[in-house]
Amino acid sequence: MAKVELKNLSIEFGAFKAVDDVNLTVADGEFAVYLGPSGCGKTTTLRAVAGLQEATSGDILFDGQKVNDLSPSARNIAMVFQFVSLYPNLNIRENIIFPLKARGVAKAEIARKLDWVVDIFKLGGELKRYPSALPPGTTQKVALARAVVRDPAVLLLDEPLSAIDEQFREEMRWELGHLQRELGVTTIYVTHDQREAMSLADRIVLMNDSKIVQVADPQSMFFEPNSEFSGQFIGSPSMNFVDLIPMGTGFRLGDSQAILPAEAVPENVRTSKQPIRMGVRPRDLQLIDGAAPIEIELPVEDVFSVGRERFFTFKIGDGIAQGVDVRAEAHGPANSIGIRPEGLKFFDAQTGHRIVTHEAAA
Repeated sequence: MAKVELKNLSIEFGAFKAVDDVNLTVADGEFAVYLGPSGCGKTTTLRAVAGLQEATSGDILFDGQKVNDLSPSARNIAMVFQFVSLYPNLNIRENIIFPLKARGVAKAEIARKLDWVVDIFKLGGELKRYPSALPPGTTQKVALARAVVRDPAVLLLDEPLSAIDEQFREEMRWELGHLQRELGVTTIYVTHDQREAMSLADRIVLMNDSKIVQVADPQSMFFEPNSEFSGQFIGSPSMNFVDLIPMGTGFRLGDSQAILPAEAVPENVRTSKQPIRMGVRPRDLQLIDGAAPIEIELPVEDVFSVGRERFFTFKIGDGIAQGVDVRAEAHGPANSIGIRPEGLKFFDAQTGHRIVTHEAAA
């Protein structure tokens, strides 16, 4: 296993900077997930770690040793792509041991490693079958088994579950997390699916516009976004945002007539000279039975159910916000919306950066 370090890594294609001065350390045995929209630079970064893409500047280190000039095979990495490419003319046993035979590993060692990886991936009943006879989830397990059978220092996964039907994806997601913990291999995983990131990662590396926006464990990424982008990208539905307009008695919420009491806003935010935007997740905006710490009056547009949860939507100016209906019964329209004060986050409206409040700093 290896610790992976990226130091001031940049990758340019002509005038386009695909990866812009990225710095990151992935600990030995850690499961790090690169998350972000298409074209943000996450796959290009992964390819650079693999040795498939040359860095324009900066360094890539494994256990403190620079590997920029090493070939992919010399880096001792294994990579699994979105679309699995098993050898169709080889059965599963032959597919798994192919990289060992190609390296001239002794037969006894091949047999030992095959037994080990087959036991981990529970593939004992599949070894004589051919790839065309396997369901998608099992095909991906075989690709992973082939990748790890030669004990790579780093396992690189590029959207490995996105080509699998949803019915298999949930099961594979759980299995992949379980297998990584059992193997203990340093893993860097690329996805645009936040559910995969939130369920698999020790830490999420959120990217946008060729840069790392935030690095945090899943819980911190959700509850403590460091920018508007983080709040918007993480969570489904995403965080609601509204401008705070200073008024004599508090802050008006955007173009609405709703007033947020001054005491709900931290002192250093109240006194800021910069325009402020407030973010609040739907779970912290609630239709409730009874009183709430903070209440605002806004007409509710719609109340609807998704599974066991009930949501509601309401307008703030030209925008639509969403909250959770936690009333005992979904009885009739309601206009009084309760806000959980601990869920309020504040951002510089010009930069999008989170404003660290005195309470949060403490």
